[in-house]
Amino acid sequence: MATEIHVNGAATSSDWQDRYYHVDQILDRPGPRTDPSFLAGDEVKDFLRNKCKILVIGAGGLGCEILANLALTGFKDIHLIDMDTIDISNLNRQFLFRPADVGRPKAIVAAEYVMKRVPGVKVTPYYGKIQDKDDDYYLQFNLVICGLDSVEARRWINATLVNLVDPENPESLKPLIDGGTEGFKGQARVILPTVSSCYECSLDMLNKPTTFPICTIANTPRLPEHCIEWASVLEWPRARGDEKLDTDDPEHIGWLYSIAVTRAKEFKIEGVTWSLTQGVVKNVIPAIASTNAIIAASCCNEAFKIATSSAAYLNNYFMLIGTEGVYSYTFEHEKRDHCPVCGGEALEISISRDWTVEQLIELLTEKQNIQIKKPSLATPEKPIYFQQPPQLEEAMRPNLEKKVSELVPDGGEVVVTASSLPFSLSLIITYM
Repeated sequence: MATEIHVNGAATSSDWQDRYYHVDQILDRPGPRTDPSFLAGDEVKDFLRNKCKILVIGAGGLGCEILANLALTGFKDIHLIDMDTIDISNLNRQFLFRPADVGRPKAIVAAEYVMKRVPGVKVTPYYGKIQDKDDDYYLQFNLVICGLDSVEARRWINATLVNLVDPENPESLKPLIDGGTEGFKGQARVILPTVSSCYECSLDMLNKPTTFPICTIANTPRLPEHCIEWASVLEWPRARGDEKLDTDDPEHIGWLYSIAVTRAKEFKIEGVTWSLTQGVVKNVIPAIASTNAIIAASCCNEAFKIATSSAAYLNNYFMLIGTEGVYSYTFEHEKRDHCPVCGGEALEISISRDWTVEQLIELLTEKQNIQIKKPSLATPEKPIYFQQPPQLEEAMRPNLEKKVSELVPDGGEVVVTASSLPFSLSLIITYM
């Protein structure tokens, strides 16, 4: 699936007199809020337009806005990663795409469109997953902007950039600008890995995903969402066995959609659509174009300030609430000492002596400031339960019914890992 497109583009070949007249008003002279390290004039303009290399992750509603803003601001060496293809439902807000592009990779189409419309800009697209790339790939960039709709992907890139930091090499610190929208709400934040609060530090601020009782899904569905949940939670394992559901695979979403439609007809329920199916299984909230535009502008404004030092950048969280009027505010989100990515301290959890390993796993999955899907557990001396590979999981399955107190002493350490995340969480278990 992964496809990398190499394009040719000369960063200075298409400039004309006064092309960046308005931007140069900021870069030609210092202002009242200018950073002390700011050096006005040709040097900063040359860095912005010819040397600064920026990575954009995500080419959806937010990513399209970010990409266009960066190109028009003067960033000329942009790399773009996205693993999705264009669906007809994207066209109402992802303005770089047209009906003829349906089915094509978002990253490639977005890159082609921007290079066609903004002369001199070079956009290098990669159609694939962020996990496909190694550390050397991410080290080449001056900063990274995320316009993602996935919490797991955000957690992965956040942890990766934190792990890249070498205290003896200042160039290894790559600022991360993260934008996100939920309907009429949105946020933008600046993360300086190991220096400021990281994405994992704020995990407890996320809305808890909507869940439906299994009995309702199985016996008395009343909503189209119930039919979709039935297809994904109950029917998929029954019909597809151990095959893992990939919510980014169009074939898998198509299968769930057709099964949910059949279920909905049986119970005379209307409203099951492809986009709703995608939204339910991926916990996606409908996107609003105007919210995307505001948050993208905020992200790109911060990118410009960081790249040029022309003004103080955000410290460190901007929030937009547009549900009742338009309200925004900024605040500093503080680092969390027990953050498994940047904190360094173990997290203490107190549980009953009667708790089983299975109950502890449920807690780790649902606890707001942890939220680790399919966690594997081990003490420093021995494994407790591993999710993968299947043979090992089967061999260790009897441990699920054992009491944690039989395997871990009071005050003992448990190391939690997950295949989807590039970090481990250290727990200190105490008993009530």
